Amino acid sequence: MAHHDICADCAVRDQALCSSLSDVELTALNTIGRRRKIARGQTLIWAGDESIICANLLAGVLKLVAATPDGREQIVGLLYPADFVGQPYAGQAGFTITALTDAELCIFPRYAFERVLGDHARMERLLLQRTLAALGVARTRILSLARTSAQEKIAGFLIDMATRAAATGCRATPDGPLTFDLPLTRGQIADVLGLTIETVSRQMTRLRIAGVIALPGGRAITISDEAALHERAEAA
Repeated sequence: MAHHDICADCAVRDQALCSSLSDVELTALNTIGRRRKIARGQTLIWAGDESIICANLLAGVLKLVAATPDGREQIVGLLYPADFVGQPYAGQAGFTITALTDAELCIFPRYAFERVLGDHARMERLLLQRTLAALGVARTRILSLARTSAQEKIAGFLIDMATRAAATGCRATPDGPLTFDLPLTRGQIADVLGLTIETVSRQMTRLRIAGVIALPGGRAITISDEAALHERAEAA
């Protein structure tokens, strides 16, 4: 299968690792890649298992989970379309990766992917750059969680979700409020932000009463006043 057959309809072609690759590099990846769909709640990788795949996330949201000493799960990160999944050169998977929504990935066997990286040094450098950028984002998030209030955390989280949902959410008018479904439950939001579920619910209610957001039902959320949401995310 030529690389244009698998890449032509890729929704993240211009954002994923592949966006910076040459035709030769894309062809090398295409020879080992395949599309795979997983259902919401399905686990792609288990922590501690042999690391056997790498992937580009094409659609959906995945969660990275670590187990606490008492057996509970802690969400330590989220993966969105165009993010890279898996750990080349790692013998074991460091985290369990599970689908929060129905998802689609472009899967590469890890050993074959490592061979392609070995043959294409520029691709290896590009992946390293993306990995270091993701590490920087994670460190910034840790700092934010340590220094911001519950209101700032919730507002910042909703801004991030709205930004990522901009292409798939709906608006009654081109400049109207954005409505989208949150991929996480309030309990999962609490895990990600280091809050309690009661605090998450309380802060969401305050934002609703203030007219900053609306909660149409289920996991749907409408950003009614984007400027006010930004102000609350940046409040001192």
